[in-house]
Amino acid sequence: MSLPAAKYSSLPPDSPTFPPESIAESQPPPPPETYNHEIFFSQLHEYAFIFNVCLAQLFSLASLAMTVAPLPIIANYFDNHDPGQLSWFTAAYSLTVGTFILPAGRLGDMYGHKRIFMFGWLWFSFWSIICGFSKSTIMLSAFRAMQGIGPALLVPNAMALVGRTFPMGMKRNLVFSLFGACGPTGWVTGAFFSSLCAQLGGNKLKPSGWAWSFWFLAMATFLASILSYLVIPAPITPPPTMTPTTDKNLLRLSRPIPPQSRAQFDYLGCFSGVSGLILINFAVNQAPLVGWKVPYIYYLLILGAIVFGAFIYVELKIASHPLVPLRGLSKEAGFVLGCIAAGWGSHGIWIYYYYLFLEDLRGSTALSAVAQTLPVAVTGTMAALSTGFLLKRFQVGYVMMAAMMCFLLGAILLATAPVDQSYWTQTFLSVLVMPGGMNLSFPAGTIILSNAMPREHQGIAASLISTMVNYSISTGLGIAGTIAVNTNDHGRDPLGGFRGAWYFGIGLSALGVFIAGWFVYHSRVPKL
Repeated sequence: MSLPAAKYSSLPPDSPTFPPESIAESQPPPPPETYNHEIFFSQLHEYAFIFNVCLAQLFSLASLAMTVAPLPIIANYFDNHDPGQLSWFTAAYSLTVGTFILPAGRLGDMYGHKRIFMFGWLWFSFWSIICGFSKSTIMLSAFRAMQGIGPALLVPNAMALVGRTFPMGMKRNLVFSLFGACGPTGWVTGAFFSSLCAQLGGNKLKPSGWAWSFWFLAMATFLASILSYLVIPAPITPPPTMTPTTDKNLLRLSRPIPPQSRAQFDYLGCFSGVSGLILINFAVNQAPLVGWKVPYIYYLLILGAIVFGAFIYVELKIASHPLVPLRGLSKEAGFVLGCIAAGWGSHGIWIYYYYLFLEDLRGSTALSAVAQTLPVAVTGTMAALSTGFLLKRFQVGYVMMAAMMCFLLGAILLATAPVDQSYWTQTFLSVLVMPGGMNLSFPAGTIILSNAMPREHQGIAASLISTMVNYSISTGLGIAGTIAVNTNDHGRDPLGGFRGAWYFGIGLSALGVFIAGWFVYHSRVPKL
């Protein structure tokens, strides 16, 4: 096998240590998929690339927040205050993000991550425009579901671009940590601008202030698609020879591998997996609205479970190129996904009812509620950036245990906070602690699965983490909605409903702590 070019990139061709032509000629060329594709980036180009892929995470979370922070204002606009219907604004978005992420990474592996990434931006932009023209809660929920397909295409392919561009090591871990840090930053950004448009723009931005937050998002995501075209390199065929460089001002990064054959897509697995997840999630989120006594809720739930069971069978027994490589998942990967499902399900409940608690019970305005969430951006960014450092010194089980403890403590603090208590006691502490859970678990899980997957399957690795995050948020909100509806005394005790939902979130985060504790106890994995 010929010697790698990276070791000799700073040496002239006539250097005595440069691999002799006779050695290179005597070895058969590797198959195309094993070539170490190279590209030269200037430092500025590298920064632009990292900025561009991180925008996917930032706008994904910003859009999620856009129907949470100004929810009471949007409810007044539609003259609909039914908690079951209003929760669909967020649940529908998370549903499609979490569900369509499953095949999105695989599509990127096949057709090229840059192509799917750019298409995701354009889809995101188009449906953000349409959301602003909604005339009812049903229309907005449906359009939010369509909008969510955009981030579903963006996030796993952004992470796959990082995984294919940077080799394993501190730089890749740092970029994944920056990607994770864009989560809390994006949430606060989306909550702030949507609240600003809804609260202050209602009299100046017609027809409705909240709609302009979607139209501004459409402009931003369209510009991001142009930036993607300019800064993300297109895949090329393997170079016939290795070309050394002596320019120290240029940085060598890995070129994405050419797309795989289209015939390798797992169509049966895609259909059964997406259908099963949608049916289950729709039943769980529709139940708080119509009640569990309605027969079609049970029919959809049972049908969804059957179809999803068929998906697992297809992936294990039938698919030659499975959408999700269940056969190859390690014990560590299963542990990470279990922790993320429990922790992020708890987090979705915490943040959704946090804003309702502040605005409906404490009388805060939308902008005031956002201001009380600002510590999320600071502590969340600090936690995300520290993940790579922590994983080098501690086993992954300990990092996940710390994340699950943050989820648990943050949920307990908010669930037991009295309405008339000062923000600076339990609520503030909860806001400080909770971001540690999401921004330790997400980068840690991403790094672990990315390192465990080969370069040609980086899209699949990214899909698993993102699917688990978003689907657990949507499903958790549906179950919490059922609990809230049945514990609020027919709407006369909203605090009782909020706390019932939070207690369920506490149970989820406690499950995460148990999974992490079990793994720490039984693990024999060496330090990363």
